[in-house]
Amino acid sequence: MFCPECGNEVNDGAEICTQCNAKIVKQISDTHSGKKHKRKKTADKMMKDGQHISENIILCEDGKYRWRYDLNLYRSPIIFFLVWKVLFFITLGIFVFVFIADAVNGNADSDTIIGNLKFFGYFVIGMTVVTGLGYFVYALIMGGKYSVIFEMDEHRITHRQIPYQAKKAKAISKATVIAGALSGNITTVGVGMNSSRTEMTTDFSAVRKVISYPRFHLIKVNEMLEKNQVYAAKEDFDFVLNYIVQHIPENAKVRK
Repeated sequence: MFCPECGNEVNDGAEICTQCNAKIVKQISDTHSGKKHKRKKTADKMMKDGQHISENIILCEDGKYRWRYDLNLYRSPIIFFLVWKVLFFITLGIFVFVFIADAVNGNADSDTIIGNLKFFGYFVIGMTVVTGLGYFVYALIMGGKYSVIFEMDEHRITHRQIPYQAKKAKAISKATVIAGALSGNITTVGVGMNSSRTEMTTDFSAVRKVISYPRFHLIKVNEMLEKNQVYAAKEDFDFVLNYIVQHIPENAKVRK
């Protein structure tokens, strides 16, 4: 049995999770007004009752493959680079806007351009340092790992952060947005809004590109404007990658 909040495995019959102290609500039938009603099964319950395809991947009774992946936030740079890229492109957009404004107003002389480039370079360095510190604090709050439950069938794949961490992520997002708004920092507001997303579903029919990074156990499943990051353990990586490739459009690009 698994805790519905943090995903920690607990003993059958346990009432309190030993990891997050959340109350364990048993997924059993109950009686109301003389009629028997079945509660909806959670993903953890389905995983417990399903058929093991591997040590990690389970084929559940609803026909979906499910697995949990715990990304070590201290060892893997993936999420740090993701946040950094968001910040960088927001900053770059602002810089380009200022450059165009200077050109339109006739202020784009060589000294101004060089000065703006230096400022941009220093800003990126400072942004990298601040992002690194923020990422470290985030890792501490999350207990050093990013935990996700993946659900996959022949039509789509869903990336869902476990509830316990999702609540923390949304709280951090709200705090970041408020801090950015109070300080007038649009970049910080953008990062806060982007980090509030704890779940993403990708329809295979809309996939344009699939890029695999075996070293990082990562498969990027990209639509036109959305990018879903799928993680799978080393021993499951080829199975997940091949399944995805077999169900996306034939004209989609695949880079292994």
